[in-house]
Formats: sequence, C-alpha cells, structure tokens
Amino acid sequence: MKEQLNKLKAKSEDYKGHQLSLFEHTEDVYHSIIKFAQYLNVDVEICKKGAVLHDMGKAHPWFQEYLKGIRPERAYRHELGALFFLPLFPEEEWDILIELVVSHHKSIQNDPSNRGILDLLKEDEEFIDWHLEGWEIWSKETAPIWKAFGIEYRDISEDEAREAFDYVLDFCESIDFGVSTWKGILMGADHIASAMVDNTELSLERMFKTPDLRFYNTTHPLYPISEIPPSEKKHTLCVAPTGAGKTNFMMKRTKGRVFYTLPFQASINAMLHRIGKDLRADNPELDLRVQHSASKVVRRGTDFETELQGKVGASITILTPHQLAGLIFGLKGYEAQLLDVKGCDIILDEVHTYNRASQAIVLKLIEVLKDLGCRIHVGTATIPTKLYKEILKRLGEDTYEVSFDDETLSTYDRHTIHKVDDFESTLPVLQKAIQKKQKVLVICNRVANAQQMYTTLSELYPDVDTMLVHSKFKKGERNQKEQDLIDHYNTMEEACIVVSTQIVEVSLDISFDIMVTEVAPLDALIQRLGRVHRKRVASSLDAKTRIHKPIYVIAPPEDEKEALPYELEILDRTYEMLPNDAILHQTSMQEKIDYVYPEVDLMDIDTHCIFKNDQSINIEKLCSNTKSTFIELLEIDSVKVILESEVSQYERANYEEKMLMEIPASTYHVRNCAQLETGARPFVIPNRAYSELGLNTKMINDDNNRHGSNFI
Repeated sequence: MKEQLNKLKAKSEDYKGHQLSLFEHTEDVYHSIIKFAQYLNVDVEICKKGAVLHDMGKAHPWFQEYLKGIRPERAYRHELGALFFLPLFPEEEWDILIELVVSHHKSIQNDPSNRGILDLLKEDEEFIDWHLEGWEIWSKETAPIWKAFGIEYRDISEDEAREAFDYVLDFCESIDFGVSTWKGILMGADHIASAMVDNTELSLERMFKTPDLRFYNTTHPLYPISEIPPSEKKHTLCVAPTGAGKTNFMMKRTKGRVFYTLPFQASINAMLHRIGKDLRADNPELDLRVQHSASKVVRRGTDFETELQGKVGASITILTPHQLAGLIFGLKGYEAQLLDVKGCDIILDEVHTYNRASQAIVLKLIEVLKDLGCRIHVGTATIPTKLYKEILKRLGEDTYEVSFDDETLSTYDRHTIHKVDDFESTLPVLQKAIQKKQKVLVICNRVANAQQMYTTLSELYPDVDTMLVHSKFKKGERNQKEQDLIDHYNTMEEACIVVSTQIVEVSLDISFDIMVTEVAPLDALIQRLGRVHRKRVASSLDAKTRIHKPIYVIAPPEDEKEALPYELEILDRTYEMLPNDAILHQTSMQEKIDYVYPEVDLMDIDTHCIFKNDQSINIEKLCSNTKSTFIELLEIDSVKVILESEVSQYERANYEEKMLMEIPASTYHVRNCAQLETGARPFVIPNRAYSELGLNTKMINDDNNRHGSNFI
C-alpha cells in the first residue's frame, strides 16, 4: 500500500537524494491547511478537499517525466490538470474548489509566463487536449491517494472531465474584482508545507500562537517610558530618543501575533536575537521568524516578476515594511500575506528613517492594515511635525500618543558635535582615541566609501582589531560580522575600529566611545548617534554628572551624485542645523527636524495600489501583479546573487546552506547575468566581483554599472 501511495512524485530529488511523493506533499498541505483554516475560522472541510485536489494534476505522465529532467512537448500546468477531478465533489462545492486551486501558482490571466488558464486559452483553445492526454490511464493512478484522505474515488470519463473544465473556464472568464480568501488559504498552506520540508525548525504545533510577552511588563527609573501608564486605545504613536526603550514599550502594547518592521536587514537580524533572548524563558516553543528577503525575483524577458515568499503563522515575524508592501501592490502571494497579518499587531519602528517613496508606502500600509483590523504601533526617535500629523490622521482618534517632556528629554543629551571638512582631518582624533583604548565607529553613506575607509584605517593601524560591515556580504559572512559586532567589538576593553554603512543605524544595541560619520539626513544621523554612549546610567539623570561623547560629522559633498543615496539639499540643511563643538540638545531636536523637513512631500502611490482611497479594489480575483512597483520606486536590494564558483555547491545545498551563500543586489546589476531555478533563484556573478571587502557591483558587468548605485 505504501509503495502505491508513493509511486507518483511531486518534487525533484532534494539535496539528500529523497524525492518527495505526491502523497507526502499532499499530506503536508492537508495538515497545514487545517491549521490555517482553523486559525481563520473558515470551513475546514472544504479546505481539506482543496488540499487533496490542488496538485493531483502532477500525476500526468508529462509532469512525472519533467521531474526526471525530460521537458514536456508543450506547456503543461499541473494545477489545471487537477481540476479535471472536480466531478469527485458535489457541484455546489466547485466554485470554492476552483478558487482554492486554479491560480495557486499562476494568475488566471496576464501571467508573465503566459501560462495562466485564460492565457493558455487565448494562445491555443486545444490546450485542454494535451492536458487530458492519456486521462483514462493516469487519472486512475491517483485512486490510492484519494482513498487515503477519505475521499471516495470513481472513474471519471474524459467527456465528464471536459465538461467540468468548461465550467472552470466559464467561472474564470466571469471573475470580478476582489481578493480571494480561498486562494490565500491554499497558497499559505502550500508554502508552509514546502518550507517544512527544507526547514525542520518549522512546526505546525507552534504556528498561529499568541506570544507570551510578560517579559516587557517591567518598569525601571532609568527608562521613563517603562513607567508610562497603560491605555486601552487600540493604536500607538510613540516619539522617544534612541535608547529610550521604545521596543519594549511597543511590545508591551501588543495583544496578538506580532509583525515587527525595521528598515535594515542588520537591525532585523539583531532584533531577532534580542527578542529571542528576551522571550526564551516564557516561550520555550516560540515561533519567531525573520523574513530574510522581500521575495523571489524572477526574470521574465526584460522584466522582473516578484513572488512573495513569507511563510504564514509565526507568533512574531521581523521584517521590513517593504516586505509587507506586497499586499498593497497585489504582488504574487499577497492573498496569503493579507490573511496572515489580518487582526494582528503591527509595529512600524523608526519610521523617520524612510525616504519619500518609503514614507508613502508606510502611510498606505497604515490605511490598509487598519482596515484589516490590525493594531498598529508606530515608534520613532524624531519625526517632522507634518509627517506626524499625517500618520495620526490615518490612525485616527483611537491612538495612544506618547512623548517625553523637556525635562526628561534633557537626560538624553549624550553627544558633542564637531563639524569637519573631510575624513583626513579626523585622523589625529582617531589616533588619540586608539591610544586611549577607545572603541571607534566610522559610518559611511555608501559601500564603496566604507570599503575605502576600511582599507585606509587597516593600513594605518595594522595592530588594531578592525572590522568592515555592510549589506553586500554573503549572508553567512554578514551574520558572523553582525554577531561579532555585538558580542566582540561592542564589549571590547581594548581599542577597536568598526567601519560600516547606515545598516547599523537602527535597533542595534551597541555602544561605542567615538564616531566619525559622513553627514546624513538629520533623522538618520540621530539614529547613528544612538550607537555611541547608548547605555543609560544613573549619572545621565543629573546635568552635573552627565557625560557627552564626541561625534565628528563630515561636511556634505558639493555634487548631487556624490550625495546619493540622499538628497544634497537635505544634507546641507542638516549640516547647517548641527551645533559645532557643542552639545546636541534633545530639546532642540523638533525645531531642527522641522527646519530640515519644512514640508512633507508625499508621493502619490495610489495608482499603483490595489486598495484605492475610495475603498474599491483594483485587481481581479485570482490575479496578481508581477512587476514590483515598490522595488522600482526604492531601488532596494531586491535580488540575490551567488558566485559562479559556488553554483554547484548551491544547487546541492539545503535551505539554510543556500541562504548563507546569497548576497543582496539590485535588479539593475543582474540584467545580463544567468539565473538559477533553485532556492531564491539567485543570479550568478563572476568571482572577481567579490573579495574580503564584500561585493563590488561595478565588477558584475563592466559595461553595466551606474554611478551611485552601490549604497548600503
């Protein structure tokens, strides 16, 4: 019996040599969909039927041959082949079963591959014939699987299968605008099932559980925010200096599953370790996950298709707002993502760090998440008054506003600002700091600048422990660097130097003695300052005993291209407002930030969003958008690359091993590169583009580089 059940295969051989059978995969999806459906309080029985049906088209000989590396004569879609089995179910269930199955891989129309059901119909009305080829033989081979799941199997004639498929076509052609819950449930369950094969840490028993956050229900006199009284208001808007305890405060405000957003991957990784450490004792089985990338990005001709790959069900998910933004743009997989976040707590931390396009996305996210019944908690160190009002307008009256009075703010005066013309003028200061065994942090606005400064400092101080960290390292190397930054350099009692980009700005719990930094927009600069003299001590509360550590800020460049990724005008205004050889007072911060940002120029992204301001939905059910609008707007690192020398190793590796070899890059730099079909579908780059300094994007394609694109 077991041999019969596992005869048909669902996947190619994995790195261990195991080939997942159709029964095994169906069983995984079956149990996953039960868990998801129960959480959403929808009809579990119909979902179970959809799980059994969804991949049954893989029994077709063409698909079985494909798994052996033999390409079929024509395009075959297994999810469409599954729908020939609809006659096994009562006809009144067909509409839901179609929604569950028909587009769990492809949009029903306008799919970039032109293999959605209506795309195939437009291309060749006879596509049904080759999907049915050999039907009376291969359909019978599925009988043991149906019976194993308690579904009565009977032979279905080819004519009956055709009639059922005609019903499917009529259903798809008459589809209206909206969001399909059923499709989202099946996709979510399918992603969970696939992930569990590769990631043994995932467990259905741990999913969809509210975390125990009692750890954060504490108070401490050094952290005034911890002593702020609770409120029954649903949402939160909190403005407090870096190191004030916003994270603990916002976590304390949550009531359900949590999605915690931060702007940079480094801060996300650090927050993962921090929350894991905080909650381990009270949550020994906590399902805490970090979403490592926005998506899989797949090239379709000259365009890039974006597939969301976040797995549903975590108690706490740590990610960037850009990774949440797929649900407002209707990107592939958005239905499952929408169901996952519905009614949860969303923490949007450090929103002041976002650029114009990112701010527009965050504001739209607030609108949509609020309509989904989410509790939204916004935290920020500084924020322009007009942006604050825009956020508050979207959150509404049911919002707990939290901020500090001037007396409390003054206890967070920690830094003396020194303006300098260039990096070279700080070298005598750095020499003295090293002699005093101080910890030095140097922050650049671009990877290339950081690489150059690191090389210079390594040559000047060969005996000093020095590290370079930025976003364009292999993930395994970067993870180690981030861990070393926190555990080693942060705790050193000898002199050390860390050179970084702005990835260290947010939520990294590190505290250095002195900083040299290129000028950044004031809100981002204040974040950087939070990495120096961060730790609160009793002497901070008294102006007579308060210590102020030195920050050396390099003047802005004269050229707009050299100012990238920031606007030169903003850098100039920031530099103008900084004191020189004087204390930076927290009580003056709002005045300064409003000077730097007198207006909030909000980008209108409503035309790109599927949820419109008039409450309408501008996307057809069972369809998704394929081009990632927000990636184009932001030019974020949206794809993964690997070295050409590691291709074979990557193809053999498991999920975790693959991830450690991947390097983030932008779609622009990989347009001429080959792409793998496994894992995160990385693009392959020449070995010359990577060294101990990390990725050099200019060397990926010598004739395909753009000035100013190699940023954080």
